[in-house]
Amino acid sequence: MIPTVGRIVHYQNLGDKDGRYPPETQAALITGAKLREPAKAHDDAPCSEACYIVDLHIFYRTGDFFMLDVPYNPEATSGHWRWPERAS
Repeated sequence: MIPTVGRIVHYQNLGDKDGRYPPETQAALITGAKLREPAKAHDDAPCSEACYIVDLHIFYRTGDFFMLDVPYNPEATSGHWRWPERAS
């Protein structure tokens, strides 16, 4: 799925250095999306999420935060965005 402005995604925050606050999943809104270089996947397949970096408006319980140029990872990886899991 191609990321577009206005879509809700999950952002895995970084947590803190000393581990007191571990990384958590936060709701985020895509505010910008652009293609990374190169514009094709390694096997010349059409581009997917991994070909894009996005700008996010991240929603925390204590306030909002903005991140630019956030990469995609389908797994919960600190500093990356992913699509929310679908309910079964």
